[in-house]
Amino acid sequence: MRAWSAVEVPTIPATPSSYRIPERVSLVTTNDRALTPVGPEQGTAGMYVCGITPYDATHLGHAFTYLTFDLLNRAWRDAGLDVEYAQNVTDVDDPLLERAAATGVDWRELADDQIGLFRSDMTALRVLPPDWYVPATSIIHEVIDLVAGLASSGLVYQVEDPEHPDWYFRTAQAPGFGAESHLGREAMLLEFAEHGGDPDRPGKKDALDCLIWRLERPGEPAWDSSLGRGRPGWHIECAATALNRLGTAFDVQGGGRDLAFPHHEMCAAEAVVATGEPFARAYAHVGMVGLDGEKMSKSLGNLELVSRLVDAGADPMAVRLALLNHHYRGDWEWTAEQLGAAQRRLDAWRAAVRADRGTSAVPVIADLRRTMRNDLDAPTALAVIDEWSSAVLAGDGQDEEAPGQVAAAADALLGVELA
Repeated sequence: MRAWSAVEVPTIPATPSSYRIPERVSLVTTNDRALTPVGPEQGTAGMYVCGITPYDATHLGHAFTYLTFDLLNRAWRDAGLDVEYAQNVTDVDDPLLERAAATGVDWRELADDQIGLFRSDMTALRVLPPDWYVPATSIIHEVIDLVAGLASSGLVYQVEDPEHPDWYFRTAQAPGFGAESHLGREAMLLEFAEHGGDPDRPGKKDALDCLIWRLERPGEPAWDSSLGRGRPGWHIECAATALNRLGTAFDVQGGGRDLAFPHHEMCAAEAVVATGEPFARAYAHVGMVGLDGEKMSKSLGNLELVSRLVDAGADPMAVRLALLNHHYRGDWEWTAEQLGAAQRRLDAWRAAVRADRGTSAVPVIADLRRTMRNDLDAPTALAVIDEWSSAVLAGDGQDEEAPGQVAAAADALLGVELA
């Protein structure tokens, strides 16, 4: 499936050797919890980011996640790497089917409508599209093949349920299980129950075993397979999508912090058993965005939507700046005042880059590169441009090329278009 409209990334000047900047991008990754270089020194970096379940519009928590990995994509490209980026769309899953049933809309129509809205939101926010944008319904055959391969490991079985003998995977027996989340068993069970798992289902061999193929229920979509007519489980969908596009040991798997367990841990377990190789080298997780004292989520209904803000007249670049004013690993709460502050910042930046001249862009670009390669420190990067723009608006500097160079750097590294 086509993702969304391509974004042209400007070229910015090389940083002189007299300005020391990190050669590689580093993140504080979930698996080792330390600042670690991610991506190769040269060549191609691979990234997989878990996509939406398209049953409702894109809220700011979603946008914060996809902007984070857009920053990583841009930082890698600026460091001279090619990037291979895959993202899935879980366009058949319980929340989507439940919403379709509740609204009387065909589940495929609902999914298509929400995927289209998500793509338009990402285009408005200047998020670079992935190379592969993969609906689950388009790779059913890949999931079936992956489950068949897992079956030879002896870790796949049918649950003891005479009515619905679904297929499960013995997750906790996978080599290295727990290495990404660092959770003990009791904590795993709590997280599993909270984030879409079924630890209490009777007939399972272990409470942490995860569903990989759900047999057909009346009124639900299903596909023919050697496993019986049914549909994929959640984790196996992402494992198949990533393995068949990025291969094993790609550089970064990303998503919201709520995906660390069970989703990312269980994807990795399935992939390791299937291939004998690591799934991703590093895992990066984004903090939660709150509203009215709670995590912003579709289930709670406490949402601020990208499309609603834009339809009300917000400049998408102001929305982007409001999000970038928070470091990706931290939790934070959205307030309407943040959008106003972001618009004032955007106005000041645009006024500065329209000036005939300004202070040199060379140290500005060097500082931007340094901050973005150091754990995607977007708030500090914004402050760098604030300082430069304030100086320009005060009449400082005689460099006629500087305004255009800073505008190009803001676009290339931060995705903020100032033209």
